[in-house]
Amino acid sequence: MAGDNQNRQSAIAAAIFLLVAGLALYFMPNIVLWIGGFSPILAVIVGVAVIGAFFGVLWVRSRYQKR
Repeated sequence: MAGDNQNRQSAIAAAIFLLVAGLALYFMPNIVLWIGGFSPILAVIVGVAVIGAFFGVLWVRSRYQKR
């Protein structure tokens, strides 16, 4: 039964990650356009940071699961 609890926790974590990432990616164009009104360079940095965070989380998770 311990494996079932682990699978449930993994599924909940994956669902939360997908929800947060999905919302961030859905609203990112509006946020970047709003920031771009102040500074285009800052808008690019924010866009790259959001996309980089998505891949960063996946990279950290893959490194953690190799152990």
